[in-house]
Amino acid sequence: MNDRHISKIAGELNLKEDQVFATAKLLSEEATVPFIARYRKEMTGSLDETEITAIRDRLSQLEELDKRREAILKSLAERELLTEELKEKIDAAETLTELEDIYLPFRPKRRTRATIAKEKGLEPLAQGLFAQDAFDVLAELFQEAEKFISEEKGVLTIDDALAGARDIIAEWVSEDKTARERMRELFTDKADISAKVIKGKEETGIKYKDYYEWKEAAKNSPSHRLLAMFRGENEGFIRLEVMPDETEAEGRLVRMFVKDSRITDKHGDENGIPEKELLSASGQVYLAVTDSYKRLLSSSIETEFRGTLKEKADTEAIKVFAENLRVLLLAPPLGQKNVLALDPGFRTGCKLVCLDRQGKLLHNDMINPHTSLKAKVDAAERLIDVIKKFETEVIAIGNGTAGRETEEFVKKTIERVGELTGDSSLGKIPVVMVNESGASIYSASEAAREEFPEQDLTVRGSVSIGRRLMDPLAELVKIDAKSIGVGQYQHDVNQGLLKQKLDDVVISCVNKVGVELNTASKQILTYVSGLGPKLAKSIVEYRNDNGAFSSRDEIKQVARLGNKAFEQAAGFLRIMNGKNPLDASAVHPESYHIVEQMAKDTGCEVKDLIQFPHYREKIDINKYVTESIGLPTLEDIMSELAKPGRDPRQKFELFEFAKGIEKIDDLKPGMKLPGIVTNVTNFGAFVDIGVHQDGLVHISQITDGFIKNPADVLKVQQKVTVTVIEVDAARKRISLSMRGEKSGGGSKSGSGNKSAGGKPQDRKKMKMEEADRKLKELIAKFGKN
Repeated sequence: MNDRHISKIAGELNLKEDQVFATAKLLSEEATVPFIARYRKEMTGSLDETEITAIRDRLSQLEELDKRREAILKSLAERELLTEELKEKIDAAETLTELEDIYLPFRPKRRTRATIAKEKGLEPLAQGLFAQDAFDVLAELFQEAEKFISEEKGVLTIDDALAGARDIIAEWVSEDKTARERMRELFTDKADISAKVIKGKEETGIKYKDYYEWKEAAKNSPSHRLLAMFRGENEGFIRLEVMPDETEAEGRLVRMFVKDSRITDKHGDENGIPEKELLSASGQVYLAVTDSYKRLLSSSIETEFRGTLKEKADTEAIKVFAENLRVLLLAPPLGQKNVLALDPGFRTGCKLVCLDRQGKLLHNDMINPHTSLKAKVDAAERLIDVIKKFETEVIAIGNGTAGRETEEFVKKTIERVGELTGDSSLGKIPVVMVNESGASIYSASEAAREEFPEQDLTVRGSVSIGRRLMDPLAELVKIDAKSIGVGQYQHDVNQGLLKQKLDDVVISCVNKVGVELNTASKQILTYVSGLGPKLAKSIVEYRNDNGAFSSRDEIKQVARLGNKAFEQAAGFLRIMNGKNPLDASAVHPESYHIVEQMAKDTGCEVKDLIQFPHYREKIDINKYVTESIGLPTLEDIMSELAKPGRDPRQKFELFEFAKGIEKIDDLKPGMKLPGIVTNVTNFGAFVDIGVHQDGLVHISQITDGFIKNPADVLKVQQKVTVTVIEVDAARKRISLSMRGEKSGGGSKSGSGNKSAGGKPQDRKKMKMEEADRKLKELIAKFGKN
């Protein structure tokens, strides 16, 4: 490990050097971020996953910088250009940009106008002009330039000589480290990003219409807008330019390199600089400097600055995607229930599957309730038949095409049949709309084919819908995170960085929740700390050949699973009802002896410490502190003994869309509707209100006050109440507002009632009013029947 890197990272992240050193050492030993955060708190000073990840990423960046530094030094040495002074500058460079600036004058390059001029022997003339301490008289300038005229070298006139010298000076200016730094500062502070439609593309590029004539300060342009403009340019519909004011840019360079104040003071003057003043050494440098900016520097820095803007936009978009993905993966699970899942459709019908409480496929069928009355009656009969046969406890319906119509059919069917048969339990079966985004990707995946080789795509998709209701995390890890649909411009951002960050999120979530070893799929085991796809496959094969694992220790029998992998993985694996009760907890096997000693000292068994609080109350954890085990680990152990293997996810709550609002044509401005947040972006949030088309709550419509980031208020899967502002059915656009509403779904009503976040008496009153309203609905319903 590089001591300079440790010190630098500690300073940047405001951490102690020993924390960074310990983390770097663990990472070098292939310890994972979740393992370090959970089981090595004493070593790192209780750093969390975010801090450990930041150390890991910064170490990687600095290692890449060192690799580039070594490559540059090697190149210079091989070409005998490396001096001690140059080596010191290269060693001192702290960023890749600074390093490349130092190397730029020495970089092997194609033949340029400057190199051609040097081949003609004009470099001494350029040096003389650049010094600007002579040749300020026209005759002296011409006399000096005349010395370099050579028919053999192709310098035929004084103008040829001066032009070649200016080309050399222009390249010096463009490669000057300080000049480039000042241009970067100018671009960062004052560059505008301008967009114009490409002639002839007005009709085909209509989705980029907002950018047909667009200009704004680049530093203020948000991530989503930058990515939209870059995409429009890449697709050939708009042309972008990222530039500061040219006169100001040239002026900064002129003041840097031109010594004659008579010239620098007149730069930008509408009358220009008199020609006689340009026929001097300083005048020639002035011409070279302005040429350097127009021909070399502006395009070079623009390209570089575009890259900076893209990197910034990518980072922000990936951050939003990662935050949304984390919330989605940690969505409340329904748990183990007998599920009937439907993948809805109009013309092709609804694919129906029945799953047992472990998610095993028991039955599949096709019903068609949306084509004819006869088909609808048949669908109802078969639906009731399978509900009773497989003892369905909950019904999951995909939220895609025909989702709301299928939901209405199912609810009416089970209610009506329940009334006719006297079986009240049918009408009580919950019907849940499930976000099916990515289900089609899973159904065509290798994982789905491996799991259901004899079933078609529709069956696999329906199974995925049912299982993601039971346990979103376990099912969604089978799908490429990019296909889940909770990001913005995910196909436009840096794909390597996107994959790393999304993998980090999946790994974090899987290990935060823990994995039941005897039921886990190969896909979810892949993300357990220390495992990966090969060991995950070996674990499943061992389980299939030898039956369920009876203890964590038994996984050491799995082929190629060594002590290191066991150390990393064991604490995140759960074995329910195993021989050792600690195997069902997050207590790591390396700490079992501590719990056993606690039980012995307390006069009970380990299982008694878990079952009876009064035994735990007798424990003084300070007695068990050692050099390697401190209070953070002991406190974690006590928490686990109180609630072993507890699921950190929230409790599942049933949600229903508004009745009678099933398609976009049903919407009217002013309607207040319940909805679920499906995606959070920089510019707002998309909300599913049950009409097959998500509505947009623009950032300005999220709260009554100003907010900078929608993610500060809203999360994916959050239940909200929205008001319809505008409906554009032709373009399938729905504008929604939450202003005047509580983000948790309650609203500020005229009666003064508060949402779920109000006083207890207010919440009680609301529940009573809701119960009274439902009772009136039931009385009206049965009165009509």
